[in-house]
Amino acid sequence: MNHNTEFHGLWPALFTPVGENERPNLGQLEKLTDVLIGQGVDGLYVLGSTGQGILFNQEDRKQVLETVLQTAQGRVPVMVQVGTVTTKESCLLAAHASEAGAAAVSSVGPIYFGGGAKMALYHYEEIAKAGQLPFFPYQLGNNSIPGNVADFIQAIIDIPYSAGMKLTTGNMLEISRIHNIAKDRLKLFSGADELICQAALSGTVGAIGTFYNLWAAECKHVLNAFKAGDFELARRFMLKFQEIIEYVLPNIWTFLEEAMQQRYQIQIGQTVSPLARGQANWDSAEVAKILLSLEDTLKE
Repeated sequence: MNHNTEFHGLWPALFTPVGENERPNLGQLEKLTDVLIGQGVDGLYVLGSTGQGILFNQEDRKQVLETVLQTAQGRVPVMVQVGTVTTKESCLLAAHASEAGAAAVSSVGPIYFGGGAKMALYHYEEIAKAGQLPFFPYQLGNNSIPGNVADFIQAIIDIPYSAGMKLTTGNMLEISRIHNIAKDRLKLFSGADELICQAALSGTVGAIGTFYNLWAAECKHVLNAFKAGDFELARRFMLKFQEIIEYVLPNIWTFLEEAMQQRYQIQIGQTVSPLARGQANWDSAEVAKILLSLEDTLKE
């Protein structure tokens, strides 16, 4: 498998369906993996924020990755987010990812502590060496790029196995700046669902996001159409997509829980507490109307 060319396109940040005792529901995870691959996704990003990775113990995280890999059976590459609070635990998960057959590892920096660039780069390099797989640091706005941006990006490039970055920012200039520094040495993925087309203009090769669990085929179609020159379709779709995201965001998990049930009969379950507790339940008819409103933008 050529790791230099397989990282592109649309990658859902995979839900980890939750069952009894706040443990992963592996049966629903298998179903979700199959559905998304059937919709033509280009890869799967496992155990990130959407997948609640940091809220599960190590054994659960390993089992989730193994379940996705076994279900995918090599049909798409799988990238796993291994970053946690400790470097040691992240390295153990990165080594497991390599043994299990993942295509890449990703990590959040140690954003809960001070320490600046040196500590973040130490964390990243240890993980990359432990996994010996293409490595994608997970940028979270300015929190993950301390100090001089050009120096930090060059240091990322110099990390062994470094292949790209996941950029969760709404700042297009920030994305283009990283691209202009890295050129083709890093494959950049947009992590902001609502900017999938816009980010492509700033140098991203693909997108990783939560809402692609729900609208994978639609988002991939629009992104490809936009790149092929269909501006009007992209404009129509993105304006509605952004409107929906902004509207559901205060109660996002309960929306997605109802929406995934309606579209795919997949039960993603409640989150691991305390995440998303206190969110209001949605009226099923309103969710159905929202789903239809986005799909209708493809018909005009």
